Order: sequence, then C-alpha cells, then structure tokens
Amino acid sequence: MVRILVVDDEPDVVGIICLSFQYNRPEYVLVQAYDGADALVKLSHDKYDLLLLDVSMPGVDGFEVTRRVREESNVPIILLTARGMEQDKVKGLELGADDYITKPFSHKELIARVDAVLRRTAAQAAPASSTLIRHDGLVIDLAQHRVTVDGELVDLTPTEYRLLYHLANNRGRVLPQETLLAKVWGADYRDELHYLKVYVRRLREKLEKDPAQPRYLLTVRGVGYTFPAEVKV
Repeated sequence: MVRILVVDDEPDVVGIICLSFQYNRPEYVLVQAYDGADALVKLSHDKYDLLLLDVSMPGVDGFEVTRRVREESNVPIILLTARGMEQDKVKGLELGADDYITKPFSHKELIARVDAVLRRTAAQAAPASSTLIRHDGLVIDLAQHRVTVDGELVDLTPTEYRLLYHLANNRGRVLPQETLLAKVWGADYRDELHYLKVYVRRLREKLEKDPAQPRYLLTVRGVGYTFPAEVKV
C-alpha cells in the first residue's frame, strides 16, 4: 500500500489532488494536511512513501518542512511551486527535494511524476549483488546501499545515492549531463541541468574533504561528469 501525504494550505487544491488519485490510482492512500506544522506532526506519527508539499504556506513553509524532514528521513519529496519561481526550485533541490512540479499543473502530469519517483525509490530498494566499489577512502556497498568515507557512514538521499552509483558504476567514463539526468531522474529530465548541478554540489559537500578540489566527482567542462578509473572492486 502506497501512502502519500499531501500538504497545501488551499483545501480545494488538496481536495482536487486527492480526487484525481482516487480516480486514477485507487490503490494509493492519500492523507491530507493544510499547513507545515500539521504535516510535521503527521510525519512524526506515521510512515509515508511520498510527500507532496506546497512551497508557499504561511508559518512553517515547504522549505522548512523539507529541511526538517531531511534531518531524519529520506522519504521522497515532490515540491509544488509557483510557475516562474526558478529560485524556489533550486532552493528546494538544495534542501533535498527529489522533484518539483509547477502550478498550475495537469493532474496527469502530477500522477506521472509521482509514479516516476516511486519507481525510482522501489528500484533502489531492490536487492543488489555484494559488490563493493572502492576509491581513495570511499566505499559503496551495493548490496546494503551504504556509503562510507574513511570508515564514516555518509547519509545519502535516494537521489544522491542513484547519482553516485551511476557515476561510480561507469568509472573512468565521462557521462554527459543529459545521460546522467536520464539515468537518475528519467528521460523527460534531459534538459533539467540545474537538477544535476544542485545534486553534484550536494554530493561533494557530503563526500569530499574539499568540495572545491573533488576526488570522486570530477567535472569535464562542457560535457559532464566522471568518477576516477582507479577503483578496486
């Protein structure tokens, strides 16, 4: 059973979203919240598979909810943002949101985005081989979906882990930005370059001793990114 928490201070928006899912995805259970504080309470009491979160709410807004959630949970988050507010989209991704959709949106598009995020999350949870990827203090345990640097566990969101995995699994190869976007987010995201820039920066901040002089995630200017070839498996 998929449980989704829908958070928006406009009851009509929440109601329409819930009706759309009830008609198109009746197997999903949608729980409603009308402000950030109520959302945080519900998240503390129950587990959810995905959070649909409006950015612009009075009091505790969507950014603050995202920040607090990411302190203790990797539940997928899709932000609902106003059209044209590019800075809101980038800020949301920097805080750890997995995706965003701009208002007004078609409910067909919203359901497709939700399905895509849930598929990516499920794919990551699937069993993997026991292979370890190692390089210069970094260890990626593909079976446990665990990442350590110099023996210290690094807490990565599902999106961060997928990005690191695709780079490390293609070690020594330069992956174009469009290829990484398609692998990590999906084919519809090939032009969303800011997703990649934000998440590479987030990964470097978590993995690198000096993010300005990276050892693991290397930029090939004008092309894309690569992971060093000298990896012991």
